[in-house]
Amino acid sequence: MLVTTKGQYAMRLMIFIARGQGEKIALRRVAEAESISLKYLEQLAHSMVKAGLLVSVRGYGGGYLLGKDPSEISAGDILRVSEGSTAPVNCAGLADACPRESVCSTVAFWTGLDRVIEDYVDGVTLAQLADLEPSPIPSVYDLVERR
Repeated sequence: MLVTTKGQYAMRLMIFIARGQGEKIALRRVAEAESISLKYLEQLAHSMVKAGLLVSVRGYGGGYLLGKDPSEISAGDILRVSEGSTAPVNCAGLADACPRESVCSTVAFWTGLDRVIEDYVDGVTLAQLADLEPSPIPSVYDLVERR
């Protein structure tokens, strides 16, 4: 899985807002602190609002708040909203029944890799990323050892 700048900036946006701990955060503030274009942040925030990960508060003193508790938002949630998928390859066998599945020599490998990626990104919360809870971000090796 190649995470684009869209996914990277979405993670930074969400972490910044989570660190605000309930304070309404203006995108202009995020743009300045994170050196990200305000226009780009507006697009990302719109997607996060549509997905229920952020709430937009309009008017004087408005801004953005998390739509859920940061411990209930996973890195996977953010990446799927911003990137569309966390799949490592564009393989029909990962999403649907693939007509080549019975003869494909790689579908089992891609399915396994997809599962590891999904388990990892869904096992890391926004609260962990924003250092709001004491549990450290697990290494991918921890994930493999648990299997």
